[in-house]
Amino acid sequence: MDREEPRDMELGQFDYCPVCGGELLKRQVEKIVRGGDDTATLNVEARVCQWCGERLYSADTVKSFERIRAGLYQSGR
Repeated sequence: MDREEPRDMELGQFDYCPVCGGELLKRQVEKIVRGGDDTATLNVEARVCQWCGERLYSADTVKSFERIRAGLYQSGR
């Protein structure tokens, strides 16, 4: 059975973990974003697999990670 990659799908389309099939629960998690020599620690919402720990983030959250990472690289110049 073919599965689409998780990064191509919206977070709400997953009822079960795409890695192991475990139950996903909405949680507040800590995410560390690195850019160059700098880091940022963020508290964000994710759906977390109760079996394997896989985290799924919304597309908007991933975009914010990318913006923060780019800003960290620029601040290190």
